[in-house]
Amino acid sequence: MFKYILLGVVQGITEFLPVSSSGHLVILQRVFGLSGEEIAISIVLHLGTLIAVVIFFFKEILKVMRDKRSIFLIVLVTFITGIIGILGKDFFESLFSSPRAVILPFLITGVVLLLTRNFNHSKDVKVGLKDALILGFTQAIAILPGISRSGITISTLLFRKIEKEVCFKFSFLVSIPLILGATLLEMRKVGSALLENPINLAGGFIASVISGLLALFVLKLIIKRAKFYYFGYYCILVALLTLIFIK
Repeated sequence: MFKYILLGVVQGITEFLPVSSSGHLVILQRVFGLSGEEIAISIVLHLGTLIAVVIFFFKEILKVMRDKRSIFLIVLVTFITGIIGILGKDFFESLFSSPRAVILPFLITGVVLLLTRNFNHSKDVKVGLKDALILGFTQAIAILPGISRSGITISTLLFRKIEKEVCFKFSFLVSIPLILGATLLEMRKVGSALLENPINLAGGFIASVISGLLALFVLKLIIKRAKFYYFGYYCILVALLTLIFIK
């Protein structure tokens, strides 16, 4: 069970910190020898972090439910991401079993994060239609393991000159329907894995919820202090270490 709990902790931390949870899971699952369960483990652990998002942003979710404009923008982002995800489903899934495939995406994430260093003084407090359209496409890119969803979406909004705290909130609000949709699409694989390995997956799930909540608190502070770009160095380091040590 220790391996699954460790994967849950890694998922919770890396899902919200901009360092790609899927990329880390691909690498660690190969290290731990958990081949054959990659998609099921990923979905269960992502479901744990979904619960963490709902808990952390519960008040914001209630506000959004009363705001037709926000609902429309979130639906728009989700629709664009979902269409791309469905069309490229087989391709995206094939990458989850190949640790070497995350090297370039990690490098891309690192470079994008480093570029945010010069975009920390924006004051626009609303996400617009054009912002949402662009975000739908960039969030779709994050389906690739090694591309951080939080990193690429928050960076996109920062590049669009949206205020930092708004970037933080909106990035995770749009993740809710995305993770929920992905879970429903893969429920059959998750269901069979739960029957074969329920205790271990439950341990990973709980670990991802707890560590996810802690990571959200930390990321909120980091973004406020304009240190978001620091994670770019980490992503580049992971890419280089993967290139050297993972076959």
